[in-house]
Amino acid sequence: MKHLKLLLLAVLAVFAASACSQNKEEKTMEKKKVLVVYFSATGTTRQVAKQIARLADADICEIVPAKSYSGADLDWNNQLSRSSVEMGNPEARPEIKAVSVDVSKYDYIFLGYPIWWDLAPRAVNTFIEAADLAGKAVIPFATSGSSGIANSVADLKKSYPKIEWQTGKLLNRVSEKEIADWFSAYIK
Repeated sequence: MKHLKLLLLAVLAVFAASACSQNKEEKTMEKKKVLVVYFSATGTTRQVAKQIARLADADICEIVPAKSYSGADLDWNNQLSRSSVEMGNPEARPEIKAVSVDVSKYDYIFLGYPIWWDLAPRAVNTFIEAADLAGKAVIPFATSGSSGIANSVADLKKSYPKIEWQTGKLLNRVSEKEIADWFSAYIK
């Protein structure tokens, strides 16, 4: 009888351990929540952001300036243009429309922007400061006519050290496979 009780206890322990192991596997296999947030003045970054969101099965959110940028606002040859004035002032924080997404629900946030004066546009700073991204894994991506992404990422890391910045990528004229390969390194 004693041996039977011990055998039953052993069988119960094995079932309990198996159930705990299954729960752990289910938790690790839970789909990671991914958000793509982007700013796009001309639509180029928007196209890339939509590709990432579609391929990653992610939610998407646009950083929209309270006042749209006109062609004259974006004239980088004019030192008095709106974008030139904003980028010339590190403290500039252009007003953006309220973002209705709760970033706390996401495991990964892809943050996209065009490169302006080798940096992220100041509207991106406005968003970062309005959202609580501290401790979040943020993966920057950018589009640019001629600049790389390295300086913009270094500036963001320096300005917002409490964010868990991941390696950024410039996504100019890249294939869907290249985009999928890049983001799949983060989303497993």
